[in-house]
Amino acid sequence: MIKNISVLGSTGSIGTQTLDVVDKLNLNVTALTANSNVKLTEQQIRKYKPQIAVLFDEEKAKELQLAVKDTNTKVLGGMDGLIAAATEKSCELVLNSVVGMVGLLPTIAAANAKKDIALANKETLVAGGHLVTDAVRDNNVRLLPVDSEHSAIFQCLQGMPQNKALKKLILTASGGPFFGRTRDELKNVTVEQALNHPNWSMGAKITIDSATMMNKGLEIIEASRLFDVEGDRIDVVVHRESIIHSLVEYDDNSVIAQLGLPDMRIPIQYAVTYPDRYESPVGELKLADIAKMTFFEPDYKTFECLTACKKALDTGGTATAVVNGANEEANALFRRGKISFLEIGSLVTESLNAVKTINQKNVEDVLNADALAREFVRRTVNK
Repeated sequence: MIKNISVLGSTGSIGTQTLDVVDKLNLNVTALTANSNVKLTEQQIRKYKPQIAVLFDEEKAKELQLAVKDTNTKVLGGMDGLIAAATEKSCELVLNSVVGMVGLLPTIAAANAKKDIALANKETLVAGGHLVTDAVRDNNVRLLPVDSEHSAIFQCLQGMPQNKALKKLILTASGGPFFGRTRDELKNVTVEQALNHPNWSMGAKITIDSATMMNKGLEIIEASRLFDVEGDRIDVVVHRESIIHSLVEYDDNSVIAQLGLPDMRIPIQYAVTYPDRYESPVGELKLADIAKMTFFEPDYKTFECLTACKKALDTGGTATAVVNGANEEANALFRRGKISFLEIGSLVTESLNAVKTINQKNVEDVLNADALAREFVRRTVNK
């Protein structure tokens, strides 16, 4: 098991749960990063004593620097700081749980610095695609999934060399807070309603993504990248109880599932300790207490983000960066009350037709596609 870990996004939902796992396993934290939370980052610095701490907001980083000047932790800011945290010399594993495209460059930097990566930042693989997987392969490092669905698939594939006999992957979706609603019923939903997830406690951006089912669309793309499986061999089933986290079907029609309570500390810990397993801070699953589990087909017409992501994956090139960038912008606009809930899906879908897709050759291609998609969304909203 690794001893030294850098946690990117340490003040968010995944980051704080990762630190629960760190405490349980008695690991050494070499670097911590956050966006702008000075108070919590200071508390974490004083507890974990990392070599490096980073706030992406450079003005807040200056504030943090003053707050912890009595410690030995070096405080940095901006993207350069994130990259420094991802490449810290003594670090063995980088757990990346930052939100959005911000995670792309630190992930590639970590791979190039020969660090294993536990990835909870799905936008990195969605937008970066082969640039990330190539960096992982070329540097002979491990890319370990932290998302509960991808961790489940990863676990179900253990003992099946090179995906032989694999028929398809089946991602489970909770359906979010608006399962079963029609488009008419979703016209006037509020941000507060969209943030009321039935099963999981997550950050605001990902919770809205779950409500639109964009999160599941991103996970289809991510699964395709992680497991080298074509999009038409990845299915989605709505499973309201969030006990089965995903399934794998083999050529003989045998289906293997991974089950557990809806608690992210299980997949986080497995990524940190892989291939070993240790006692978990999570409770034991008792199926008799669950009593029953239900399954439904997703509604692709109502939740059009899901359809847009499948189309982007089929299109290839920078199309996945386009839908991701458009969604990040639209998601933020919805949370600020600038657009309606249904406009998120409309803007993501329209961006695919409006922004030209090109073959993805380098990071600049990805960042440019992301910027063009965001600009399209802003321009459309401000007409």
